[in-house]
Amino acid sequence: MNVHTVRLIFGILLSALFFSNSFVLFVLAYVFISLFMIAYTLLRIDNVKNKIILLLLYLMIMVFQLVYTNTVIFTYNSNLFTTVIAKIIGISIVLIPLFINTIHPGNKRVESYLPSVQDTAVFTFNELIENIDNIADIINKGQKSLSKDNIYELLKYLPRHNSFRYINKESITDEYFESAYQTLTDPNIYIIISNTGSPASEIISMFTRKKYNHASLSFDKELKTIISYNGGEKLYPPGLNMEIIEYFNKKQDSSIIVYSVLLSAENKKMIIDKIKEINSQGNAYNLFGLVFKSSFKPNIMFCSQFVYRMLKIAGLSYFEKQDGQIKPTDLIELDYYRKLSYEYEIKLNEIC
Repeated sequence: MNVHTVRLIFGILLSALFFSNSFVLFVLAYVFISLFMIAYTLLRIDNVKNKIILLLLYLMIMVFQLVYTNTVIFTYNSNLFTTVIAKIIGISIVLIPLFINTIHPGNKRVESYLPSVQDTAVFTFNELIENIDNIADIINKGQKSLSKDNIYELLKYLPRHNSFRYINKESITDEYFESAYQTLTDPNIYIIISNTGSPASEIISMFTRKKYNHASLSFDKELKTIISYNGGEKLYPPGLNMEIIEYFNKKQDSSIIVYSVLLSAENKKMIIDKIKEINSQGNAYNLFGLVFKSSFKPNIMFCSQFVYRMLKIAGLSYFEKQDGQIKPTDLIELDYYRKLSYEYEIKLNEIC
């Protein structure tokens, strides 16, 4: 996510706070940003002393923000001028955790993917007006993506994950690997990007503004050997799992697009062997990696990170990007040298 996109998101958030009279929205903004920075500190700061100081600061800031909201912003509603001033101050203090992250000396040695407070604070109303169509689109999609049902499903889904240790092991069957090795006569590997309609995919789509938010590999054109990192469909732990087309059909307009890339039988076997190794060593879905852009262990990945890494192992990477930052659509959109061949598209509601 580039700085302009982050600024746009923060601009939408700050504008929504200004024009909103919702106590809940202010509380959610304060709590979300503080918890995000707490999680970031736990995962990215090595020095124990600095970590403790930052955690205490973020907690104290969040308490102050919540008290301010409750006792100031939503107390003087009878006075328009006072309410506006109180809101402006309330909006300004949203950025305090980012400011602390920017100036704290303990962060100087940490490679950060977060924007500075300057980057987020300079969002102007001109930019807001220029992007009004995009903002309206995000808001409309957001109302659907952040529906009660999607949030409920996602909250049920989260406890199954672990981004710090391997929780999935040997979920891929011997039969699968036998089928995969039988495809060595096919000089292609197949990249699948899908628009599944799952709750997680819908919420991710709100931020990426991309229709396709899942990536998979298949060793055969008929897609009998689809594999990727996923949530396990409640059958297996989240991580490296087999997939079937029916799993992708979760909404009316679900679809997949299939591309192929040429490779030697030796390189294809190299990928299958690596997947077999990951399966036996253990793995997990890199849920935190979607935010923090890094993995805590080699076999903890998300879907597009997995696909990119497998291609790279076989010498097939046709673009350079840090694998923790790979979006599913990057696999197609960044094919500047036309290494991929389009195969076909399937509208899942027409076959399932």
